Amino acid sequence: MFYSVPPQTLFQPQTGAYQTLAKECVAQGCCVDLFLFPNQYVDVATLSVVPQLTGGSVYKYACFQVENDQERFLSDLRRDVQKVVGFDAVMRVRTSTGIRAVDFFGAFYMSNTTDVELAGLDGDKTVTVEFKHDDRLNEESGALLQCALLYTSCAGQRRLRIHNLALNCCTQLADLYRNCETDTLINYMAKFAYRGVLNSPVKTVRDTLITQCAQILACYRKNCASPSSAGQLILPECMKLLPVYLNCVLKSDVLQPGAEVTTDDRAYVRQLVTSMDVAETNVFFYPRLLPLTKSPIESATEPPAVRASEERLSNGDIYLLENGLNLFLWVGASVQQGVVQSLFSVSSFSQITSGLSVLPVLDNPLSKKVRGLIDSLRAQRSRYMKLIVVKQEDKLEMLFKHFLVEDKSLSGGASYVDFLCHMHKEIRQLLS
Repeated sequence: MFYSVPPQTLFQPQTGAYQTLAKECVAQGCCVDLFLFPNQYVDVATLSVVPQLTGGSVYKYACFQVENDQERFLSDLRRDVQKVVGFDAVMRVRTSTGIRAVDFFGAFYMSNTTDVELAGLDGDKTVTVEFKHDDRLNEESGALLQCALLYTSCAGQRRLRIHNLALNCCTQLADLYRNCETDTLINYMAKFAYRGVLNSPVKTVRDTLITQCAQILACYRKNCASPSSAGQLILPECMKLLPVYLNCVLKSDVLQPGAEVTTDDRAYVRQLVTSMDVAETNVFFYPRLLPLTKSPIESATEPPAVRASEERLSNGDIYLLENGLNLFLWVGASVQQGVVQSLFSVSSFSQITSGLSVLPVLDNPLSKKVRGLIDSLRAQRSRYMKLIVVKQEDKLEMLFKHFLVEDKSLSGGASYVDFLCHMHKEIRQLLS
């Protein structure tokens, strides 16, 4: 059904009234934030038009319950009203000869092709700009970019902020591949795809992403790599993670068909990703999985993350998984009794409450370390992450496994290994 339904019925607003309202808000320098507490379908795609065009944010708390969700809502609200905001902003990007800005992604309004109008702008919003190389570049002088932002501060002062950036140019493809940034590329490709679903079938958008990735890697193989067997997959050093991240984008709720995620959820995620920065899309598409009992308790540093796959889970360990919006504490069925007692104040695994959202405050090193780590992770993110305790082989584990992105998903998304084989096949076809 997700493939066959016209895309505008899923992601496009069903009325033009909110777009008209948004334009009026932009003209008055009025930024709108939207807090939703739905128990059923509310048409997020239509309601989010006003925040999207005015530089605002959408917060969604499905099936809100005071005892479980009040801390998340109050934390988000507190941050939203306390953050520094600029109003009635206009941004323009200028470039030197040889490149030009051709496209923009984010929460803003554009009445022409050059001016990005933001009724409100804060530190949690990102504008992604696509540049086109359409003339000869000078390797000595490089490429010059300028981003100028005219805005009004909270104190009513009209201010101008200017960022200048000089980038190196090269004549060799090998140098280009040696200096590329996969995280930035994925940020752009995700936003390009998430906007594409407004006007194109999801399958077309997915195929376009795969083709783009295959062309990038085939170009490297043809022009930069040392001669080798056609059966060998060769990736540039800086792009070795491109296939795994691209597979995560393809398996995301917006692009992956399946009935387990609602249309409102998909529209909400699409709107969120549009304004994410590179670090946020990085962890959103490939969540961090942190083992908690393998590093020394006295260690003050974050434990090193392991690959997001079920085969990395040990039933004798406890793991934290976070992606900037969700936070899970997975407890293995064979975890030591002392660990269970120290964290949950119960004597056995069977007594742990599945779905628990708050850990008890206990005076022992392990409890302090885990609660401190959770607080640290929340402080790094722009939105409060509600904790969900998941027990191994419990019904909630299905939700947790949705975020183990290297594995095959229940809705048909390929595992990382299978997708890598598919990409290799696509590259070989292009080269032949």
